[in-house]
Amino acid sequence: MSQDTEHDHDSQANRPNDERTNASTTTPVPEGGDTPKESGSPSKDIEVDKEADEPIKATEDLENDDLPEEISDEDKETIKKVASDDNLSQAKSYASILVEQVIHAKETFERSLGSLFTSAFTAGLEIGISFFMILSAFALLNDVIPSRYAMVLSSLLYPIGFIIVVIGQSLLFTEQTSLLSLPVLNKIEPLHKLLRLWGIVIAGNIVGGCIFAALMIGLGLRMHLFTDHAIDVYAEHILGFEWWVIFGSAVLAGWMMGVAAWLVTSARDTLSRIVLVTLITGSIGFLGLHHSIVGNIEVFSALLYGNTVSLWRYLVFLVVVLVGNTVGGVVFVAVLKNRTFLFEIEKVKEQAAEARAKMDRRRF
Repeated sequence: MSQDTEHDHDSQANRPNDERTNASTTTPVPEGGDTPKESGSPSKDIEVDKEADEPIKATEDLENDDLPEEISDEDKETIKKVASDDNLSQAKSYASILVEQVIHAKETFERSLGSLFTSAFTAGLEIGISFFMILSAFALLNDVIPSRYAMVLSSLLYPIGFIIVVIGQSLLFTEQTSLLSLPVLNKIEPLHKLLRLWGIVIAGNIVGGCIFAALMIGLGLRMHLFTDHAIDVYAEHILGFEWWVIFGSAVLAGWMMGVAAWLVTSARDTLSRIVLVTLITGSIGFLGLHHSIVGNIEVFSALLYGNTVSLWRYLVFLVVVLVGNTVGGVVFVAVLKNRTFLFEIEKVKEQAAEARAKMDRRRF
């Protein structure tokens, strides 16, 4: 062994453990600044984790191609800066949630009409499970406790259908209302495409809900899980208010559903999303707020199998609740949160401009 080799070996052995580790694992950086990927299983594990966690990839590894072409290059760089979200131990940043929602909304706009309607139709069927369970529990409890308490206790089953829809990623109108309006608010998509998209989702939800009511509620009657009297009582529980009261209740329900969509996006795992959906939709059911898609099934069931609901009452109810849910989701969630995000973007732009101005002054 040569003296130079012995000298290198001795100096390496005398270094602290950390320095020896760094010296042994450091890879030279080639010209051009690109760092080669390390070989071995750790790198593969990291790549698999990122691919498995779509929301993290959408914000931490955000690229220009991920953002809509309508946004300028300068704005894309600013958005990537404020939306960076690489700390898994903390809640997602405000900007990363909104950017992720805009990206997903843009993808929804690009889906085919058949895909949109099928997904919305599936959501209409799935959300009916909530009413089927509520009605069965109400009919059972109504025989042993006062009707008021039976109504409240049975409403605790309200989240079941929503959990199925949200985790299964079907298109539910009230959940998607605020989400789908974001590209329009940011002038990425035109208003007429949003209205067409809303129309498809609403139609799919309502058709699916009506078919569920015709088949499954009829099946429940034949199975003696509930009676037509229970269907009428529950329908009057929904309809027994003046129209402006129903509208106000629908606005609040739409607001809460928009908040639910926001919170679900902020969650990093499925269990957290289930808990959030349960809390928000359970509150809607407990308070008896008016949700257009579930309410459609509740009132349409009474129209088919009950004795108190007319076609006119059903149609008026449906229109009022749909408008109320839309106002609540768009105004109180999408508009306000989008404006907050835009203020944050402007702040970052101002800071960048000030930094450039300081550099220019130093240069001259």
